[in-house]
Amino acid sequence: MAKARGIAYLGASVASQEIEALSQALARLPGLGPRSARRAVLHLMKRREAALQPLLTALQNVADKLSTCSVCGNVDTSDPCSICRDARRDEKMLCVVEEVADLWALDRSRLFPGRYHVLGGRLSALEGVGPEDLTIDQLVRRVSEGGIDEVVLAMNATLEGQTTAHYLAERLEGFPIRLSQLAHGLPVGGELDYLDEGTLAQALRARRPIA
Repeated sequence: MAKARGIAYLGASVASQEIEALSQALARLPGLGPRSARRAVLHLMKRREAALQPLLTALQNVADKLSTCSVCGNVDTSDPCSICRDARRDEKMLCVVEEVADLWALDRSRLFPGRYHVLGGRLSALEGVGPEDLTIDQLVRRVSEGGIDEVVLAMNATLEGQTTAHYLAERLEGFPIRLSQLAHGLPVGGELDYLDEGTLAQALRARRPIA
């Protein structure tokens, strides 16, 4: 009987249900596994005032104000987002990206002075994603309203990304704009969010017109 109780004890959770739930929630975040999540929770508990409380406050503030920009599709705490409201941005330049993470990655380089448009994904026959599932019609509408001289197609260097870029080039072909895309120095299969700022900066500088 003692042995059975010992086995049951060893299999029991070492943390409360609330702490275990927090660990499991963190483990679902990109780049964090169960072990990393447990370390993060321990750090937050050890530094409750310096780390845990500020984190809770920041999360609550974002949760209360989080919204999707009705102009470009960026995620921010205001609508329109801070980029679309920035009067210093060049309204004549528009950079089209697949996801919000790509927008943030490019904007960290501080080399693109214009505005953005988030498609919300990329064309993929295998995943059943067609033009109607992305904000392509909204993009065409923005361009058709005038005032845009250049559209940069900043798709990821994947088969689906390049397919999306070709489709967009066809949709925008009739407008009096310059179409360009990031240089193919980007690694094949690479995604913008995982590239260093130097690589992104070079890709932006070496962008070229789409024939």
